[in-house]
Formats: sequence, structure tokens, C-alpha cells
Amino acid sequence: MVERPLEGDKSGNPLSYPVFRALWIATIVSNVGTWMHDVGAGWLMTSLSPSPLLVALVQTATTLPMFLLALPAGALADIVDRRRMLLSAQLLGLCAALTLAILTAWGLVSPGILLATTFLLGMAAALSAPVFQAIVPELVGRQALPDAIALNSLGVNISRAVGPALGGIIVALAGIPAVFALNALSVLGVLAVLFIWKRPSTVHTLPPEHFFGALKAGYRYTRHSPAMRLVLVRAVGFFLFGSALWAMLPLIARHGLGLDAAGYGVLLGCMGAGAVAGAILLKRVRTRVSANPLSVAATLLFALSTLALALSTHAWVAGPVLFMAGLGWIGMLTSLNLAAHMASPGWVKARALAVYLLTFQGAMTCGSVLWGMLASGTSVATALVIAGVGQACAAVIAIRWRLPRGSAADLAPSHHWAEPVVSVQPDDDRGPVMIEIEYHVEPARLAEFVTALRRFKSVRQRDGAIRWDVWEDMAEPGRVVETFVVESWVEHQRQHARVTRADQLDQEILLKYQLGGRQPVVRHLLRPS
Repeated sequence: MVERPLEGDKSGNPLSYPVFRALWIATIVSNVGTWMHDVGAGWLMTSLSPSPLLVALVQTATTLPMFLLALPAGALADIVDRRRMLLSAQLLGLCAALTLAILTAWGLVSPGILLATTFLLGMAAALSAPVFQAIVPELVGRQALPDAIALNSLGVNISRAVGPALGGIIVALAGIPAVFALNALSVLGVLAVLFIWKRPSTVHTLPPEHFFGALKAGYRYTRHSPAMRLVLVRAVGFFLFGSALWAMLPLIARHGLGLDAAGYGVLLGCMGAGAVAGAILLKRVRTRVSANPLSVAATLLFALSTLALALSTHAWVAGPVLFMAGLGWIGMLTSLNLAAHMASPGWVKARALAVYLLTFQGAMTCGSVLWGMLASGTSVATALVIAGVGQACAAVIAIRWRLPRGSAADLAPSHHWAEPVVSVQPDDDRGPVMIEIEYHVEPARLAEFVTALRRFKSVRQRDGAIRWDVWEDMAEPGRVVETFVVESWVEHQRQHARVTRADQLDQEILLKYQLGGRQPVVRHLLRPS
């Protein structure tokens, strides 16, 4: 794939890249509109129905589309034009927001209509999220990428600090329809940037993946990538219990603290302000504290904040508690986002990030329903106490599933595999293909070599293998054959393009076992037609 170079300085400042800067600002405005909608929708549902379950279902309607569509959206983002996909998703969000604004102004909104239109807005977000995440490397240089990822998290939390408070004020002064209408207007900036952006053309040497094949490849990568599995386990442990605070907050504000819409917005603004403060502090803190202790501290801080909120009876107490919750939330969210980005190479980035988002939103969706049902059967305070204790207990998974220390592995393509030696080039769909790699090692070091070789099982399966094994020759001690099978010839060609620089370094270690410094013998076997 060949791309036009990016324009920007070499200081690592992502805001020096014009398209990234414009899209970042437009996205903040759009996210402010989204948070205003969330305030309006949550507050409107408390007026339409006093049921804790229906109030919690507003968050479910927002997060469920991400659970259902994140992986298909990620697969599409890796095989179609990402700019056009973003434009389509943003237009869907614009239409849904306008429809809800009009129906609310006419007094035609019922709980069902509110949930349905919120679900459509969630669909637009679900179709956009993997693409927004995946295009960041297209908008900034490699040096600026870590700061761009962190800046995106900061942008989200700036909007979280501003949007809820602004939404509450607008609900109090102009009514809920005005909030929904402003949410629709907030999409226009993103649409304008996307219309203006001239995405660099790319040249692909291999045919594009089919949709269902791309889905399988994305699932296979996340299943067999230890780094991605770690991120997903940690995400479930945090977000399942963390969803309780978000789901119950409208009820706490209205019935527990006796606040109006503006007060509810201020509470959300306190949490957003804590997240912004946390995002600013994180860069400095990371130089002194490694990722895993930082994530544990963030989890425990959010758990303690959830417990404190359950016991709060005054807004002046709830505000500082939510500020601390924002610190914990951004600490864990940014840690997981960075780990997910660094664990996914470019060829599968949108799909891998989509699986992460699916896990994130799936845990939030299931948690919202769980805590809503629990609160309906007991009380809001009881649900929050159980969630806070559960999250504190779940922090122990950090002992087994530790976030990595130091810099991530280099997942850029290495292109170090030699081209297959064939007499006649097979058709792309010919398969399955079995690859044999023959090694010759010192018999005394055979067990040590096989242990090192077995680490490559996940690498082969991650990049496309459907089977993997290793064999020892009984007639020739020290002769070891690694075999793996892929579905088709073109899929094996994609394997060649997917091998990373980190894999190359591991392979160089493996080659040190080879007798006489010889290269392994590679054979490609096809099932007869």
C-alpha cells in the first residue's frame, strides 16, 4: 500500500496536522451535542416514566448499537473507503437527531420513540467509532500518534465537561427540543471537514477482502493476539461494574438529590472536569508510574467514588465525588485505549479496535440492564454499593492480566518473508494451503528450540492460519517441521503482508538455533484439484 506523505511538523504535535486539527475540533463540538442529547434524553425519560429500568434503558439504547455493529463496522472500515463510510454514518446521525427534535417539539414522543431514536443515534456512533479510531494514523505522523490518541481522549472529556452542563442549562431555559435540535446542528462541522478532506489514494497489491472474510480475520486476530485478549479482559472487569454510575446518575440527581435538569448537567460536568484534569495529569504520571499500577489505582478510585455516590445526600458532596470518578474513569479509559491501539497493526486496526469497542459497550449495555433491574427490585443506593464493591474486587485481575510496561512491540509490516517458490502461480481462491518450515537444530537443544517455536503458534493463527502444529523427525534427530494451514492462496499472500517487525525480531532469535547458520527450508503444499 502506497500513501502520500502527511503535512505537519516533526515535533510530534498532532495539532500541527491541519486535517487532524480541524476534525478534532469538529468532533469535540459534535460530542458536546451528543452529551447534551444524553442529558435531554435521560431527563425526558424521567418525565415520561418513573421506572428505573426505563431510565437505565436510555443508556442501553445508546450503547447496544455499538455492541451489535462495532465488529461489522470495523470490518467495513478495513475494506471500504473510510471517508465515505464516515460521511454516511454522520448523515444518519443528523437525520435521527432532527427527527427526535421535531417529534419532541410537537409533543409526540413516547418512551418507545425516545428509545428508538436514541438507538438510531447510537447506530451512527457505532458505525463511526471504529473508523474515527482507525484513521488517526492516516492523519498524523508516527511520532505524533501516541499524543494524537491521548488528545482524542482529552477531546472526548472536554465535551463531557462542557456538554452536560450546557445541556442542563438549555433544558432549563429553552426546553428539551432545543437540546435535540442543537445536537443535530453539531454534526454539521464534522460533515464539513469530511467533505473537504482529500483522503490520500492507496494502491493495494492484493484483492480486497470480502466482508465475511474480513469479519473472520478480525475475530481471529483478537482471539489469538495475547495483547488484545489482555485489553478485552481488563475492559470487561472495569466497564461491567462502572456502568452502574452512568445508568443510575439521572435517578440520583432527580430523586436522590432533588436537582433539576441544570443541576443534573452540572453533576455530569463535574465528572467531565475530573476527566479533563486526569487527562492533563496522565502524561506526567506515566513517566513515574507504570501502566498496570496506574490502571489499578484508577479502578479503585472509580469504585470508591461509586460507593461514595451511593451514600451522598447533598449535591455539594456528589459534585466532588463525581470529579474524582472522572479522574478514575479517564485513567482507566486512556490506558485501555492506548493498549488497544498499540496491540493492533494497520491491516486489522479498525476491526481490532471495533472488538475493543464492542467489549466496552457490551459490558456497559449488559451492566446498565443489570443495575437497572437490581435498582428496581431493591434501591438505587443498593445497586451502586454492590457495583462499587464488585469493581474493587475485580481489580485483582490486574495480577494475572497486567498491562504491559514500557513501549509496545513494533507492529509495522516487515515484509521479510521471501516470496513463495512455485512453478505455476495458483489462483487466488485455490486452497487450502499447507506451509511446511523445516528446521535443523542441535539435538541437545531440541526441547529448548521447540519451546521457543511454540510461541509462534499464536502468531501464525493471528495472521490467518486455521491449524498449526510442530513435528519431530524420528529418523533424523534435530530435524523439526513446523506446519500451518491457511484457507486459500490469497490468504497466505496476506499473511506475508501481515508479518510485523516484532515478529522478525522473534524469528531472528529462533534462527540462532539453526545448525550452521542455514535458513529454514519452506515448502507450500496445495490440495489437488
